[in-house]
Order: sequence, then structure tokens, then C-alpha cells
Amino acid sequence: MAFKDTSRKPFIEDRDTNIFIGLDLPIRRGDGKDGYFASTTTTIEAVKNNIRNLLLTQKGERLMQPNLGMNLRKYLFEPLGEENDIVIRDDILDTINFWLPFVQVKDINIQSGFGSDGKMFDKPSIKVVVVFSIKQDPNTLESVQVSLKSTAGDVTPVATGTGGGY
Repeated sequence: MAFKDTSRKPFIEDRDTNIFIGLDLPIRRGDGKDGYFASTTTTIEAVKNNIRNLLLTQKGERLMQPNLGMNLRKYLFEPLGEENDIVIRDDILDTINFWLPFVQVKDINIQSGFGSDGKMFDKPSIKVVVVFSIKQDPNTLESVQVSLKSTAGDVTPVATGTGGGY
């Protein structure tokens, strides 16, 4: 009978620090050792960037990939409530399951138009926190936070960031 070695985490703890996984975002000049652009050194950093980009990309925005993205910005001006939160959650789950099938979403927290103190923002906004794990290592949880806010008729991403492990 074969046993699977679960003591290693090959998708989270990358062993060779001289190998770079992908571009780090936002795109910026690297420090020289990782090439011209800054790069991610671990798989989990690359996955966080992938999730953040997937959530912030509008469908049709990516050349030659018209279905990539999820149109999160369209929910900024929708009425607040549990019904829209369910629609947003389903949209996020469907998008991540299709484009990143190796990611298992554990929880999605959505705040629409309200700050952490419960007061209404002066402009439409939405904050999404996705808690996830990689299917090869389901016990390690990470999170990604994306915030969008309308500014003077234009919708721009603000305060995007990643969370740490849980």
C-alpha cells in the first residue's frame, strides 16, 4: 500500500530562492538579482497576485482572453444587501474555480459601502477578502483583500493588498 508524503509543502515553501515564479505586482523595477522586473519567489505570492488580478480585471479587458475577469466594478452601484452579497460570492467562486482550479476558497467576506466602524462611506465602495488554500496543501490558509472605490465618476482600485496566513 502506498502512502502519500504530507510532511512537505512543495507548493507553499519553495526551496530554491534563486528561482523566481512570476512577476510581482504592481509591476516595478527589480533590485537586479531577479531580472529587470521584481519577481515573486514563492508559489503562494504568485497565487495571491493571480487572485487579485482576476478579481480586478474586467471581462473583455484582457487581449485574446475576453472571458478572463469578473466585472467586480459593476457591483459598486448596486443596492446593498445580502442578496447582492450572495451574487458576488457566487461570481467570485465561479471565476476562481474556472481560472484557478488549484485554489480552494474557504471564505469570502464582502463589505459594500461601509467602513470598519459601520459608518457609510461618502462614495460607493466595495471590499472583498478571499480566504483560500491551495488544494495540494489544504491546511495552510492565506487571504487576499481587494478594495474598489468610486472617485469622481471613475472607478479605481484602492488599497489592494494581501493578507497573511490564518
